[in-house]
Amino acid sequence: METIGITRYDSPAGEMLVGAYRDSICICDWAHSRRRATIDRRIARYTGAGYADGRTDVTDRAISELEEYFAGKRMEFTIPMLFTGTEFQHRVWTELMRIPYGITISYGELARRIGNPNAVRAVASANATNPLSILVPCHRVIGHDNRLTGYGGGLEIKQMLLTLEAERMGG
Repeated sequence: METIGITRYDSPAGEMLVGAYRDSICICDWAHSRRRATIDRRIARYTGAGYADGRTDVTDRAISELEEYFAGKRMEFTIPMLFTGTEFQHRVWTELMRIPYGITISYGELARRIGNPNAVRAVASANATNPLSILVPCHRVIGHDNRLTGYGGGLEIKQMLLTLEAERMGG
C-alpha cells in the first residue's frame, strides 16, 4: 500500500500537519482541527493510501515555503498540490488560489466567481473542508459584512494570517 508521509510543523500560528502523496502535498492543515478526522478519511479514500510518519523532500519543501510565507518573503506557493475532493470542491479550491495575497472576499463573491451565486452554503462547506490551509488561502474568505467567520485553525489564527498579509502589503 502506498503511503502519505506526514510530518508535524510548528508554524508561528500553531501546529500543522504537512503530508505528501507521491510528489504532491495533499495535506497542510491544523493538527488540532475539529474536522481533522473527516479530512483525513477523505484524503485516504481519494488516494487509497495510508498515513505514515515521516518527512519527504516534498514535505520539507512545503515547510520551507511556509516558513518564507510567515517571514513575509513569499506571497505565492509553488509546491505541487493534490486536491482530494469532489469536482465542486476542486472548483472552489482552485478559485481560492486566485484570491490575491492580502485581499479578502465574501463567500457570496466566491460563489459568484465559480458561476454559482446561489451556492453560498456549499461554497462555505467546501472552504471549511480545504485540506491545504494557507497554501489554498481559505483564510481570505470572510462574511458578507466583513466579519471573520469559521476557520479550521480558529478565528485568532485567521486574523493573524490576514494581518500578516495586510502588513506585508503596507496596509
